[in-house]
Amino acid sequence: MASATGIPVAMERPHFIGIGGAGMSGIAKILAQRGAKVAGSDAKESETAEALRALGATVHIGHAAAHLADDASCVVVSSAIRADNPELARAAELSVPVVHRSDALASLMGGGLRPIAVAGTHGKTTTTSMLAVALTELGLDPSYAIGGDLAGPGTNARHGGGEIFVAEADESDRSFQKYDPEVAIVLNVELDHHANYASMDEIYESFEIFAGKIVPGGTLVISADQPGAVELTARVRDLATVKVVTYGVAEDADVRVHKITARGLTSEVTVLLDGRLLTFAVSVPGRHYALNAVAALAAGVALGIPAHNLASALGAYTGVKRRLQLKGEAAGVQVIDSYAHHPTEMTADLEAMRGSAAPGSRLLVVFQPHLFSRTQELATEMGQALALADASLVLDIYPAREDPIPGVTSDLIVQAAGAAGATVTAVHEKDAVPDAVAGMAGPGDLVLTMGAGDVTDLGPRILARLAG
Repeated sequence: MASATGIPVAMERPHFIGIGGAGMSGIAKILAQRGAKVAGSDAKESETAEALRALGATVHIGHAAAHLADDASCVVVSSAIRADNPELARAAELSVPVVHRSDALASLMGGGLRPIAVAGTHGKTTTTSMLAVALTELGLDPSYAIGGDLAGPGTNARHGGGEIFVAEADESDRSFQKYDPEVAIVLNVELDHHANYASMDEIYESFEIFAGKIVPGGTLVISADQPGAVELTARVRDLATVKVVTYGVAEDADVRVHKITARGLTSEVTVLLDGRLLTFAVSVPGRHYALNAVAALAAGVALGIPAHNLASALGAYTGVKRRLQLKGEAAGVQVIDSYAHHPTEMTADLEAMRGSAAPGSRLLVVFQPHLFSRTQELATEMGQALALADASLVLDIYPAREDPIPGVTSDLIVQAAGAAGATVTAVHEKDAVPDAVAGMAGPGDLVLTMGAGDVTDLGPRILARLAG
């Protein structure tokens, strides 16, 4: 049920626990822009907290029962919020409903909007962003909720006046099963999030449920190249009410990639669509990002937008923070930030950087593993990925929401990297990284800070040390 303002009644006075998170902040921003009285708390001050305050939200720093107002209409949480959070306890005392962020987002995508949900183990943020930028460039004024800040607008979410809503659909906790998209994108299907999925069968089952939520007459856009996506396509072919559109370099792809040409830190892609060749620019390097752009193109076409218009508009995309984002250059050394934390993502970004590097220059990596459970399962593959760099520094594991697992440390990755022939060094103090990089890097080299944790904070510090 919606109020007279169009905001779901339960969302009129929401309180977000962890409001500064990538997913949570996007929902909070849209609600604030729609006129809701938004409040919440986060562990520390941030640019995101300030952006929310600028929209009229009340943001508390730290978690305390007193932060939850007596008149809150609901408490919004993510799967990262622990059961002993004091604001959750206070919500129980006040009988305030607790809503998962996926349910909150699903409520925002209703009301006659045309949702596009972007799913996959990798590439969701980039593809969602490409669509949001292209649709905005075409004057369609979309709403969007993204897991990263767009380089241009500098935000991860917006309430638009148009009928299209583009959202990143998170499989990590199965929450993407809550959405009812008109168009769904599946970029790839791999085993990740080991605390929630025990096998590929569980992953496939989860994605099948997601695909089954596409509204009758809707479209599934899915990779024709990635093995997990190909398997999923075979499993969902019996969805009679859904059109399946494949994309990729495979000869039988419905939207076939004819050619991808690297052009420094950009690329150019040519696709064969409806019997015609169409060429457009992608402002970020790497084959994987070019394929993300093709997925975005196919999704827009599924909504009835002319392909040539979309292709041109995709050129307006200038990147997302933390997705091969150039942080700056000092002493002839470029520092680039990558969110990659799964071996497939790491390999794709390292190959993209290797292809962009000038002849004779070196690729140096500062890698921070993310989550003990992921490291336990994928340490060998992470180490093998780091062999693509000329030298790497490996930090301690960023725990995020997890407790330590006995015997699981970043040394597992260091050992695996060494066995793969990589030049790798363990660094247990973040403060030592800028000096270490300055001692390694020379003019023309590329330095990549990589990981989903706070390794991103090191980019400016490395640049300052190089400049000094």
